[in-house]
Amino acid sequence: MSNKSIAIGSDHAGFELKGDIIVHLIEKGFEITDCGPDSADSVDYPDFAHEVAKSVEASSADLGILICGSGNGVCMTANSHSGIIAGLAWEPEIASLARQHNNANIICVPARFVSPEKGIEIVDAFLDAAFEGGRHERRVNKIKA
Repeated sequence: MSNKSIAIGSDHAGFELKGDIIVHLIEKGFEITDCGPDSADSVDYPDFAHEVAKSVEASSADLGILICGSGNGVCMTANSHSGIIAGLAWEPEIASLARQHNNANIICVPARFVSPEKGIEIVDAFLDAAFEGGRHERRVNKIKA
């Protein structure tokens, strides 16, 4: 699971969990690009979601992690990018399936609905999984308009 580069960003609601995840991933050997914010002051989540999505689209990061209060805002923002498939996960199994069946390249975590431990489990499950291809590839190819 290590040696991958990860772009990560959040809003103010996800700031603390973002820090916990960064520490965890650095300990596991990942290269991290922190796209912000730099504090828990109120911010606009699209500013940071766009930065993570651009990093993944440009292949300067292998995968992305986004965190906001519900996970919805950052997920919707990331999915507005043509090269992104972002999935919202509040359980590790959902995160795994986002990679295995949907080839997600960004996972979105709802900070207000998961503990720090659960947030880390979600991220680990996402990063440990791989796209299965096969019947799923046909479906994934139909996602973008």
